[in-house]
Amino acid sequence: MSSPAYARPVPPHARRAAARGGVPYDPEETPLARTRRARRMARELALIHPDAHCELDFTNPFELLVATVLSAQTTDKTVNRVTPTLFAKYPDAVALAGADRAELEEILKPTGFFRAKANSALGLAQALVERFDGEVPGRMADLVTLPGVGRKTANVVLGNAFGVPGLTVDTHFGRLVRRFGWTAEEDPVKVEAEVAELVPKKEWTDFSHRVIFHGRRVCHAKKAACGACGLARWCPSYGIGPTDPEVALTLVKTPAASDTE
Repeated sequence: MSSPAYARPVPPHARRAAARGGVPYDPEETPLARTRRARRMARELALIHPDAHCELDFTNPFELLVATVLSAQTTDKTVNRVTPTLFAKYPDAVALAGADRAELEEILKPTGFFRAKANSALGLAQALVERFDGEVPGRMADLVTLPGVGRKTANVVLGNAFGVPGLTVDTHFGRLVRRFGWTAEEDPVKVEAEVAELVPKKEWTDFSHRVIFHGRRVCHAKKAACGACGLARWCPSYGIGPTDPEVALTLVKTPAASDTE
């Protein structure tokens, strides 16, 4: 891969992290300095991943909500293979709420944990019908009252179906912002709150997609492609993966191969 977005890094922060035993978060970095560094990295992410978007296929808020719930412990690609059949048979909350369990489980079988997911889909649809007249609500406070819907899922739906900015703190997002030294928190709600202070609100949804793309394509959980990462100049975790550019480029995944958890 030879995209100019994956630049040869100049890592001034690497020694600072090493001096702290490899801990990326620097408590001595001022809030202003951290904000400036975060926003510079966010701008670079926009250049690296101009194609970042929600990788779940949907045409309306109901489809996105169901697809997001089904995406737990499987890939977006797998969900996208299942949902055309699912939504052709159950196009709305009323139809899904009345679904035959055995037929629903058969459709969901490729996603894994299909019995539990059938329960989740039925419970979600029934709650939408009973409490919201079958419509997906457009407020965080309402969405998180639905069974199986937490802040992560709610932010996906709000940001991509309703245009309400939100930060999607999934496993990739949490891993990367901790590696960036933006937060030391592990709890997703606390991570969301701290990152919200660093990135302008209007950018939250697109920024989330870019971080997730970067986690899937470049900054992998087991072996980050540090030597091919355009963020390395500002990243205190530089060096946790191969720093040789040629070696690192072999780790960078193409969009077609990057759909992981």
